[in-house]
Amino acid sequence: MAKPVIYGPAYSTYARTCRLALEEKGTDYDLVEVDIFSGANTAPEHLARHPFGKVPAFEHDGLALYETDAIIRYIDEAFAGSDLQPADTAGRARMAQAINIIGGYAYPALIGQIFIQRAVMPMVGNTADEDAIAAAIPQAETAVAALEKLIDGNAYLAGDRLSLADLLLIPVYDYVAQIPEGQQILAKAPNLQRWWETVRSRPSVAKTRPTLG
Repeated sequence: MAKPVIYGPAYSTYARTCRLALEEKGTDYDLVEVDIFSGANTAPEHLARHPFGKVPAFEHDGLALYETDAIIRYIDEAFAGSDLQPADTAGRARMAQAINIIGGYAYPALIGQIFIQRAVMPMVGNTADEDAIAAAIPQAETAVAALEKLIDGNAYLAGDRLSLADLLLIPVYDYVAQIPEGQQILAKAPNLQRWWETVRSRPSVAKTRPTLG
């Protein structure tokens, strides 16, 4: 069986989520760097993998996929290792809810606006857009509060076991905790801070941690 291939930069949160899933399954894989900052995601060969020019894209045994949710569900079901989706109906629903909160609300505000402006723009020689940061704060706070309530006293987002939802949040939390706005927002989320202290020590998290800048 051929090794799965992830196309995307190591610094991408979504590419990292896919890598985390493969690491948790104990599956060897190849990472083919597609640097967004250099425009490699708009090259014809990448658009053939992902028509919207996003990352990651994925290949395994002749199957080509894009969209992180589809990729990580495939990884969990196609490879041996610990299950990354709850066995019970309620747990799967909670996992799906968390995944949608992260992708639909948390990521756009916390990464797409706040982190990109505060951390990435200065790295590429631009000035942070303070208005864009300020405008994103309310949604970021609401998203973190929703995840804080969802986890409650559980060890993980969907219950007492690591799931795909946790793998989606890990890269987001890791970046956001490095900037002042993120630290202020996360300071109000003790359940998530407790969760982070648990997941940050996992070998998969250490192995996939990117260097940005």
